[in-house]
Amino acid sequence: MNKLTDTMEMANGYKIPCVGYGTFQTPDGETTVKSVEKAIELGYRHIDAAAIYQNEESVGTGIKNSGIKREDLFITSKVWNTERGYDKTIAAFYKTLSDLQLDYLDLYLIHWPAAAHQFADWENLNLETWRAMTDLYKEGKIRSIGVSNFKPHHLKALMETEVKPMVNQIEFHPGMMQLDIYDYCRENNILVEAWSPLGSGAMRTNEFINKIAEKYNKSFAQICLRWVLQNGVLPLSKSVTPSRIKENAEIFDFEINAEDMEALNAMPYAGGSGNDPDKVDF
Repeated sequence: MNKLTDTMEMANGYKIPCVGYGTFQTPDGETTVKSVEKAIELGYRHIDAAAIYQNEESVGTGIKNSGIKREDLFITSKVWNTERGYDKTIAAFYKTLSDLQLDYLDLYLIHWPAAAHQFADWENLNLETWRAMTDLYKEGKIRSIGVSNFKPHHLKALMETEVKPMVNQIEFHPGMMQLDIYDYCRENNILVEAWSPLGSGAMRTNEFINKIAEKYNKSFAQICLRWVLQNGVLPLSKSVTPSRIKENAEIFDFEINAEDMEALNAMPYAGGSGNDPDKVDF
């Protein structure tokens, strides 16, 4: 990977730009519009959105204002937990498409799995949601489909369907590799994407990360994002500050050596959100 527009390939052969720009917690309105415009201006071509972020209309406006051809952009969204099931998922998808002012999505994800602590029929609920997404995929409304925050036991039933998940977007950063999920996805040709690649900012004050950053003359964020990439995972960076949006893209002019990668991979738990899909109450 040498630049933002270099791609990774999903199981269906569809290609995805190797770094995404995330829109989680970006305030709706002018802040979202301007930050999406700036990210695209700086070379990002992969925008990660979600209905629950409540800013998709503004994301869509930023995309439209960028002047970049639709086919040169990769746009992701996600179906929220309250919209699980076949009919609700179809309706949620079309609302997202309308809000984003698009004719199709490049990637659509189940945002969180239905799980046993909340639903007796959790597996069937995930399958019905997946069936809706599969139909939209076959119709060409979505170019690729996947999941987010799914553990191996949540993925098992979906792996037995006609169209298997192509992506799993999980919390992934130094100090939280989630190796059970990472290894399962690698073994089953599911591309892993990293949300919160900076550990919700916790890596900013991590002594070891800062020591590595000093060694490479890079920021803590650049070390984290480069580490994600070198593990074969796709990082989703997020900032509304133009200088940081730019900085987060400047991760292609250095390489973390094998010894430092091993040390970063071995870091003890740090900076996790605490949101376990088998325990969350949303």
